[in-house]
Amino acid sequence: MTLSLSTLDSLKPEHRPETDPRDLAPRVIHFGLGAFHRAHQALYTEAAAAASGQPWGIAAVNPRSPEPVERLRAQDCLFSVTDRRTRVVGSVVEALGMVPDAGRVDELLTSPEVTVVTLTVTEKGYFRDPATGRLDTANPEIAADLAGRPPRTVIGRLATSLAARFRATGAPISVVSCDNAAGNGRALADVITGFAAAADWPDREAVQDWLRTAVAFPATVVDRIVPAVTGATVDAAAAALGVRDEMAVAAEPYRQWVLEDSFAAPRPPWEADGALFVADVAPHQLMKLRLLNGSHSALAYLGLAAGCRTVADVLATGWGERMVRGFTAEVAPTLPASDLDVPAYVDALVERFADPAIGHRLRQIGSDGSLKIAERWLPVLRERGGAGPVLALALAAWVHATRQPFGITDPLAESLAACWDAAPDTATVVARLLTAIGGADLAGDPALVAAIARRLPAVEAGRIDP
Repeated sequence: MTLSLSTLDSLKPEHRPETDPRDLAPRVIHFGLGAFHRAHQALYTEAAAAASGQPWGIAAVNPRSPEPVERLRAQDCLFSVTDRRTRVVGSVVEALGMVPDAGRVDELLTSPEVTVVTLTVTEKGYFRDPATGRLDTANPEIAADLAGRPPRTVIGRLATSLAARFRATGAPISVVSCDNAAGNGRALADVITGFAAAADWPDREAVQDWLRTAVAFPATVVDRIVPAVTGATVDAAAAALGVRDEMAVAAEPYRQWVLEDSFAAPRPPWEADGALFVADVAPHQLMKLRLLNGSHSALAYLGLAAGCRTVADVLATGWGERMVRGFTAEVAPTLPASDLDVPAYVDALVERFADPAIGHRLRQIGSDGSLKIAERWLPVLRERGGAGPVLALALAAWVHATRQPFGITDPLAESLAACWDAAPDTATVVARLLTAIGGADLAGDPALVAAIARRLPAVEAGRIDP
């Protein structure tokens, strides 16, 4: 049997959703129907609905691939999450394709009943110019949306639908980025208002004014290690549930959600499941982005160079834990002053990374490095005034991966590979690569460039010694 509403009652009580999905309605729109959303925001929203008795359901919109939408619809939008146990989640009540279901997406986003939008579209989904942080209006995809085609980017779709909401009712709404980026709320606000400013709408100035006054863009921090789904994930869920779930996801037990308490309209009471609402998320955000995400990237490139496959594989080496602790020691001085316990956070990171049950693949983490490195490492280099030995080693491993990509993907892959063409020496390659990802100022630091280049031969030989 396949997981569906008709098979829900056959599950053991401990495997069933916290609230009956038939009692929910689409009140939250989410862009990005990936494993992370299913193992994170969907759980918090289901718990909020159960605790409040309010019908907080999610309409999940996938920007591109139709396959997740079709699979979820075939299961009445039900799926399971496995951490300490396996249970079905029922908070998603609609699955939509952003382009084929554009009419329904627009209808929901203009409805005053919908008061929250969340996004997990990764860094590349924001189309930001690495030099300015603003919307890259010259990008062909954004330019095509601005030219009037039915939007195919999340930013184009969201900006266009928010403008339609303004024209229809002007009802306030909150738009919540759940992607790993410093100042993600401000970054999202900038690209949405940037799209409106560049559009040829007759009322674009009024739309921009409304976006500034009636639409909130709270900053957030999301944290949970969610490996890519495999056949083993699906088989394990089927064994636990007794029904087949093609949308099963597995995750580590730990999860965190910190949100800026600045919403413009009603929201689910996510705090019922442990979400933390604060006045300023910056200390939480930078600690997570620079320590967890930053060391994750270092683990990915160094681990791939050493022939490892997963994060746990790296932590099982003689140098993995030493690398994490060395990297975080170099980065921690750049964090803002706060009452957060950095040593305890690092200890928890080491424990989480070493969990052999979480097969978090290095190729998954290493993908889109040109965007991730720009967010996670370059600000640290600037604030430190250079790189310590571990950060320089990690940068050398990333440089190596631009030439020997180990199966990882990157939106700038061709440009990064071209940095090696006819280069007279390794230092030239390093400077070109830093410039390509928005670090022209860092490329002009001879000491930094030399420190990275000096470590490249050892990395190329797979000799990792943090």
